Amino acid sequence: MIPGPRSRALGAELARYEAPGVTYLAEDYPVFWARASGARVEDVDGNVYVDLTSAFGVAASGHTNPRVVDAVATQARALLHGMGDVHPTEVRTRLLARLAALAPGDLSMTYLATSGAEAVEFALKTALLATGKPHAVAYRGAYHGLSLGALDVAGIEKFRAPFAPLVRERTTFLPYPDGRRVALDDAVRVARDALDRDDAGAIIVEPVQGRGGVIVPPDGYLRALRTLCDERGALLVLDEIYTGFGRTGTMFACEREGVVPDLLCLGKALGGGVPLSATIGTPRAMRAWPRSTGEALHTSTFLGNPLACAAALANLDELERIGAPARARALDAVLAQRLDAMRAHRGVVDVRGRGALWALELDGAARANRVVVRGLANGIIVLQSGPDGTSVTIAPPLVIEVDELHRALDALERTIAETEES
Repeated sequence: MIPGPRSRALGAELARYEAPGVTYLAEDYPVFWARASGARVEDVDGNVYVDLTSAFGVAASGHTNPRVVDAVATQARALLHGMGDVHPTEVRTRLLARLAALAPGDLSMTYLATSGAEAVEFALKTALLATGKPHAVAYRGAYHGLSLGALDVAGIEKFRAPFAPLVRERTTFLPYPDGRRVALDDAVRVARDALDRDDAGAIIVEPVQGRGGVIVPPDGYLRALRTLCDERGALLVLDEIYTGFGRTGTMFACEREGVVPDLLCLGKALGGGVPLSATIGTPRAMRAWPRSTGEALHTSTFLGNPLACAAALANLDELERIGAPARARALDAVLAQRLDAMRAHRGVVDVRGRGALWALELDGAARANRVVVRGLANGIIVLQSGPDGTSVTIAPPLVIEVDELHRALDALERTIAETEES
């Protein structure tokens, strides 16, 4: 039975001690993870699953990557914690140099944090300092994190509505253009009108909208936004927390169009499983911050944590070793063909994606939920997504073998067929 008895017992215990708004608990969901390796996860009852989510996109180089584990162990024996903005570490300096070499264009100055939301908030503060304009342009369906600063540019209403009294209304939300349904010129005109009307200091956008259901914009859209920002003195902020590090077929999704943003927000796959995020900016944007005179204007206790920096350096080596972008492009061919064939099933209304980031759009949130829950019994882990929960996202670890991916997609198709009968 899935969930097994140990998962069920832990679910009952978790319900007693965790804040109720965090983990969804039901009779048939979730399973409690015990260990993971590569693309496979084992739960506390010994059941094994193929993870088609990379655990929210984090495990791009595989769960419990041995080289990342070794780097963490070595660093833990030497230094677990530094003093952030007071007494830095060598490992942090090496990571900053590595990110500057990896990032496109003249993106070379980085702020490190622990969560994607923090990376976004730092970007928004930077945009204000650089332009003097507090207004921003963002997109409906966008997920940039749930802290109050990030929530101001979050485009999923169910996350914003309960906290509306705390959220400053400084953001204009545009529809995120689906490249198969919206012409490039029309999408650009909407963005131009918003910038002209509201004199915004920044546009924040995902190159492919991830949590919003994997929406791919028209070709050339990012280039057009780059031009609009240059013409109007606004900063282009790209949220690549999900799409970064090879996920969509280039190291960063913006490189597909040759676009260099003013600020690039990264996270998820960066730390190889250890919490770490980054905002990488151009010198022009980052030098809007005054030089520290002894008290940082924006910092945190765990800034540049040595354990996370060591993990990230090892993980970046692994992403380079496996050829992450090329892996994603190879997986793209399999996912596009196999998922498109699933349109034949009742309830599948759309298929979309790029690289190793795809989504099935189903005919309702209830059916999407049934696919996610029933998938466990068929040995796969998939993720419900989209503003209304109508999508199922597939984003496997980039190290997954093609034959293993085919077997997992067989299980996904079997799961979808089973929901036709319920």
